[in-house]
Amino acid sequence: MSKRRNRRWLAVLITLLVIAGGIIGYTYVNLQPVKPSDEKVKFTIEPGTGTSGIADLLEDKGLIRNALLFKGYLKLKSEGGHFQAGVYELNPGMTYQEIIQKLNKGDVVKDEMVRFTIPEGYTVKQMAEKLSAEGIVNADEFLKLAKNPTGIQSGLLSSIPQDSKVMYRLEGYLFPETYELKKGSTASDIIARMLDETEKKLSTIPDYQAKLKRQGLSLNELMTVASLVEREVVVDQERPLVAGVIYNRIKQDMKLEIDATVQYLLEKPKERLLNSDLRKVDSPYNSYLYKGLPPGPIASPSLKSIEAALTPESSDYLFYVTKKDGSQEHLFARTFAEHEANIKKSKASAK
Repeated sequence: MSKRRNRRWLAVLITLLVIAGGIIGYTYVNLQPVKPSDEKVKFTIEPGTGTSGIADLLEDKGLIRNALLFKGYLKLKSEGGHFQAGVYELNPGMTYQEIIQKLNKGDVVKDEMVRFTIPEGYTVKQMAEKLSAEGIVNADEFLKLAKNPTGIQSGLLSSIPQDSKVMYRLEGYLFPETYELKKGSTASDIIARMLDETEKKLSTIPDYQAKLKRQGLSLNELMTVASLVEREVVVDQERPLVAGVIYNRIKQDMKLEIDATVQYLLEKPKERLLNSDLRKVDSPYNSYLYKGLPPGPIASPSLKSIEAALTPESSDYLFYVTKKDGSQEHLFARTFAEHEANIKKSKASAK
């Protein structure tokens, strides 16, 4: 009887060992990486997905052999609490630890980006044409939003007036810069980014609000003066001086008579304006016909032009004319007689 009981216990023990060995073997095999491959597997972990869902996803994508064992491994190692959402690309054959490291770091697929540059002094029309030519936006859609920025979220918008006299409400407020955005960004996305850049650049000016108040300017007036400076000046050190001339003429109740305001109104800018052109277009932008500033900016000014408009150089000058010697500098005058003399000097220096 004793021998029979011993044989029975031995049989049970052998059975248990076989089962245990099978479990150990199964576990060992399923803990091993799947067959290696150079072909990456792409998958997305949505925000809020738990470790159980992630494990099931990894098994479904063929990156692990068994989701249940992966969950157990995560629990044993106290991992999974820092997995990050996003789009991933992993190679089959990675170990558990390699997969965990990628998910913890949030080593996601980088978005394909589009890069473009908006030169200083560009109008919104020029921007629309450039971005359209580069296949980034539809020009008509861009201009429509520049005129009426419906749905665009930007803290700067509340400071930009809605004026029926303004050709484009956002003219002058889309900062000239090199941008990098996700490929497929809409015209609205791009405009919002450019408005934010303008707000950011303004905030870098020391004592910006105090200077604006000291000059007695609204943001629109500041950006308008800055846009005139941008279109009139090439040599940086002259920007504050030209800004000062603009303010001097306004104080003297003189028309600004700035050619760039007329160019802004033309379908295609001319290399050289004729006297007949200067008074041909009846518009509040035409500074040869109307006193004071145009109703809004005529281009996107650089930070240097904005700073010049904020801190103009004090002088008695009321006139300036471009030298024709190729230097792109100006001759400044206090009286019209001096101005006429400078015009002759300029013509005489022409190369």
